[in-house]
Amino acid sequence: MASSDQKTTAEVTVDAALDPGGLIRESYRIEGLSMSEARSIFLDWAIKLAPELQPQIAIRRLLALYAPYGGPSHPMTVVLQEGLGELAEAPHRRGGSRARRP
Repeated sequence: MASSDQKTTAEVTVDAALDPGGLIRESYRIEGLSMSEARSIFLDWAIKLAPELQPQIAIRRLLALYAPYGGPSHPMTVVLQEGLGELAEAPHRRGGSRARRP
């Protein structure tokens, strides 16, 4: 239980462009959130993200804003970090005959 001087996610102001509908904030408030539920919420968030926002920057801001409340092992923190890692990796291009080999 939070002490009186400790903020909770309910007290954090939601940036509607960064977290449409407060999806990510609310995910940190769900007790017993599973990884599959967190991934589903993340996908819903990604679909609703404004096209002018860069997902990688948005994810970093969400982690900075909400991760302290859930901790590093919270399913939403893990999913956000996974999403950040996948965006950071450059796609590998295979061309010519190498592309046709299994």
